[in-house]
Amino acid sequence: MRAVIQRVLSATVRVDGEVVGHIDGPGLLVYLGVTLDDGPTEVAWTARKIWDLRLLRDERSASDVGAPVLVVSQFTLYGDARKGRRPTWQAAAPGPVSEPVYDAVCAELVRLGAQVAEGRFGADMRVESVNDGPITLVLDSDG
Repeated sequence: MRAVIQRVLSATVRVDGEVVGHIDGPGLLVYLGVTLDDGPTEVAWTARKIWDLRLLRDERSASDVGAPVLVVSQFTLYGDARKGRRPTWQAAAPGPVSEPVYDAVCAELVRLGAQVAEGRFGADMRVESVNDGPITLVLDSDG
């Protein structure tokens, strides 16, 4: 599993002009990619890391301050552009496999105590954010 985590002051996801997810920060915007090997172990590890990483100001975590988290599915995090001009997406899990994993990460964050907003899985989304810092971290599970 791969997560790109950004510290934000706010973030909004729109689908067809409708707001489907929004947070006011400080908080975290998480782009989440799922690969074929991801399962419950990677779900638990990734959610815990997102919630506990000290990415907010004064070395605080989202769990320390109850910061909101907006999670957006993004299979393109597993794009491979090493050859040619067209990326391949072979390492990304297909929607029927990745959607339940994405949902499980969101559910685990909620279980941990996070206020979670979500994008819409598989939709053509417009994401707007006001980055804080900026702070961006790429997090890979062992899966």
